[in-house]
Amino acid sequence: MSAVSLTPTGPFSLAAGIRFLEGFTPASHTQAADGILRLAFPADDAASVVAATVRQEVGADGATGTVQAEFTVYPGTPPRAQALTAGHAAGPAVPAQLARILSLDTDGTAFPALAADPVVAGLLADYPGLRPVCFHSPYEAAAWALIGHRIRMTQAAGIKADIARRHGPRMDIAGQTLHAFPTPAALRTITHVPGLTDLKIQRLHALAEAALAGHLDAARLRALPADQALAELRALPGIGPFSAELVLIRGAGHPDVFPRHEPRLHRATATAYGLGTAAATDVTRLAEIADRWKPYRSWVALLLRTRAQGMAGRPACHASSRR
Repeated sequence: MSAVSLTPTGPFSLAAGIRFLEGFTPASHTQAADGILRLAFPADDAASVVAATVRQEVGADGATGTVQAEFTVYPGTPPRAQALTAGHAAGPAVPAQLARILSLDTDGTAFPALAADPVVAGLLADYPGLRPVCFHSPYEAAAWALIGHRIRMTQAAGIKADIARRHGPRMDIAGQTLHAFPTPAALRTITHVPGLTDLKIQRLHALAEAALAGHLDAARLRALPADQALAELRALPGIGPFSAELVLIRGAGHPDVFPRHEPRLHRATATAYGLGTAAATDVTRLAEIADRWKPYRSWVALLLRTRAQGMAGRPACHASSRR
């Protein structure tokens, strides 16, 4: 087992992130209420899987501090359904992936300054310390997008979890059993998934090949101009404009992209700024408002969506409408 300390720059609350995951259908988060975030996921190297526990120090005054993560890296293709019992040494890649999942790889020092905008000030007050908790990787975000296309979000979450149980490694993490989503090499061998069409399985195979070829590398996608990264993602079979934004923002963890194909966010933005109903379809105008949120446009967008879903009191009906 390896350990790493991640020191947040700017406000960060792991507890807020865990609460977010509890209402985030793709995460299927039903873990113990002990302040520990347990994670099981394919590593960025496309060959290994990771079991991790994440905690955050809390001072006597209630102030949050350093994030402590313990993790073990395992081979990604153990015998089916066998519990993993031994890992191997890890380099810096896994700590970097953990930091990206929690949005701790971005300097958030200047985030509170966005409170000069009254709308953002309200969001920061309502959700103190909440940063985006991302998919484990662009690969897993894209797999979610393909699985969830045109079916109910809860159904998609069930299918994704079933794929992990049937084809992903089982890991015991701090007293709980979790299943990681299959690595790309394992995913491309799957020929039948209850609830998925043959076309979706073919697209998952193409996604696995793209991941193995390095086309879904998070650092590379974030280093590209956003328009170019989105265009590359849209070239993947089954990945449209909405899904491409999902993969870049919530998979690669890009902190500064305003989603242009997310109607629910657009309605939430128009509502928050007191604009008329018609303004929700004026993406150019909304993008200009979002320019005030630079360099954290993705972060503010998440807070707006979190508030909107809380007011609605119910999740989105279809996976293709928002993750």
